[in-house]
Amino acid sequence: TLMNTAGAITNLSLLGNRQSGADIAFVENGLVPPEPHRDLVSLGTVAFEPVWIFGRDKRLAFSDQLNELRGKRISIGPVGGGTQDLARQLLARNGINDSNSELLSLSPEAAAAQLAQGSIDVAIILTSVDAPAVQQLLGSPDITLISLKRADAYIAIYPFLSKLILPAGAIDLANNRPPADVELLATKTSLVVRRDLQPAIQYLLLAAATEIHSPPELFHKAGEFPAAEAIDWPLSEDARQFYKSGMPFLQHYLPLWLAVLAERAAILLIPLAAVVYPLLRALPALYGWGVRQRIYRLYGELKVLELKLADENNKQRSEALLAELSQLEGRVARLRVPVSFAEMVYDLRRNTDLVRTRLGRG
Repeated sequence: TLMNTAGAITNLSLLGNRQSGADIAFVENGLVPPEPHRDLVSLGTVAFEPVWIFGRDKRLAFSDQLNELRGKRISIGPVGGGTQDLARQLLARNGINDSNSELLSLSPEAAAAQLAQGSIDVAIILTSVDAPAVQQLLGSPDITLISLKRADAYIAIYPFLSKLILPAGAIDLANNRPPADVELLATKTSLVVRRDLQPAIQYLLLAAATEIHSPPELFHKAGEFPAAEAIDWPLSEDARQFYKSGMPFLQHYLPLWLAVLAERAAILLIPLAAVVYPLLRALPALYGWGVRQRIYRLYGELKVLELKLADENNKQRSEALLAELSQLEGRVARLRVPVSFAEMVYDLRRNTDLVRTRLGRG
């Protein structure tokens, strides 16, 4: 289920509320303090989000300072979006605020429409180059895209920002738009989830992100995204494993439900195997000990008969001793042991015969 929101601030608010129905969110880094959202983790960054600053005044194309926007009507993005927070920070650095300029909370589409009509002077939009509002304004000959020549200074102040170059003619080679290279600021968008989101779902999200975001685009090379970057939130342990070794083996060959079931079974069986395996290794030795004890008990009984035979008082009871010996021989004959213990049984039989011979002589 896709939920349309005003932006990063609203996304995080929804993600922090388990009753909201939101489980996953796209959030621009550096725009919202992460402290209140410690139960969230990142699956990595998936794209650049450039800061587009469009104006109607042609002279803005030759300006590299935002302080020249003072006194103008400026769209800074909707309430609840990350655009407004970042725009206010950048403008404040240049001495622009609500007291000396008209700062308006417009959506990208509304800002593009009003800028084209002349109702506002400047539109600050934080979104991808493919967004309809950006494409509309980039293609308009009456609109100027402002290049920030001091982009490096902003990055030094705000380390979460990056610098991008929009090459001359990249939008329209035939009409040479833009007419010169444009320096842009950008933030990176992270895929953010709750820490307890099922690992299998996290792996599926990362696989989808790889399929969608890894091809080359205007501002990044092939394979640059998704990236194992933890900017505002720690990287999920499952995401860290994905970037290290890819999808789990079972999810390559089994349906999701079966792979998850097998992985859960493995989680239960591995600790059990750690206990059972030593026991299984000990079973042969334990069984061998038991067999030897059975043979030794028969040897013990045979020894008792031999002692009785040596006793002068028992010589008159040879019939009784012979019956006991016959009974012992029967038990030896019925004794079933592994081949490895056969030699001990044969020795017992020879010793039994030896005692019978002595008894016959007595």
